[in-house]
Amino acid sequence: MNEGEGAVKAVDRPELIAYRPQGAPFMKIERGERWRTWINEMRARWANRCLPLIIANEAGWMLLNSHAFEAVWEGGADPASIQIAFDSDVPNPAPVQSHFGDGILTWAVPFLFRTPRGYNLLARGPSNDPKDGIGALEGLVETDWSVATFTMNWRFTRPNHPVRFEQDEPFCMIVPQRRGELELFQPVVRALETNAETLAATKAWVERRHESQVRKFLATYSRELESEKLAWERDYFKGTSPDGTRGEEHQTHLHLEEFVRED
Repeated sequence: MNEGEGAVKAVDRPELIAYRPQGAPFMKIERGERWRTWINEMRARWANRCLPLIIANEAGWMLLNSHAFEAVWEGGADPASIQIAFDSDVPNPAPVQSHFGDGILTWAVPFLFRTPRGYNLLARGPSNDPKDGIGALEGLVETDWSVATFTMNWRFTRPNHPVRFEQDEPFCMIVPQRRGELELFQPVVRALETNAETLAATKAWVERRHESQVRKFLATYSRELESEKLAWERDYFKGTSPDGTRGEEHQTHLHLEEFVRED
């Protein structure tokens, strides 16, 4: 590829624009982080070996909470049933409020997002980052034409349980999606035996997994194998099948661009 071709490609890349109205409070937006605190606190951090999980962690941009606070839902349907205590002074109106009632906590998102024609924006909770006592609600917004901002909402799952969000903690993950693409798929359930090539590769993978599990069992109960280091099965992480066939366009990282401020 020559320089001219590269320049055209760069210009043709779709933009994800976050318009900030004049006077609106600034909110940080960052690429999704690969790691999660709860995983790093696990024994041997073994969940970090799950490539689909950590790739999902990176698959979007995060909006970060601007002011630390603790909130409690008393169980009622009225908005006043949620009490929010911020750690410090906040602007008026507050960035987080009890707006809808029914145990729903609401963030005002100070951006009007704009995607290219034909793209929606999925607004969801941070992937693989559960929070005790509250769950994120998701929305799919047609951001290629809508002139209205949206809110990000979480719903308490039980009353009288304090929930805390720290400053710069992600509360919303945004992911562009091409409109209509899901509806193009034709879902089918088919016997694996109808695809001989895939069946053979899957059988080989099952046999290797079984072998690995047996070796780990023996290592636990046999002194002769106690010193042996048993590696976890890495085929998927490496993007290879048991016969060495490589997956096309396999990814072990996502490399999203950071938002660039032009205001």
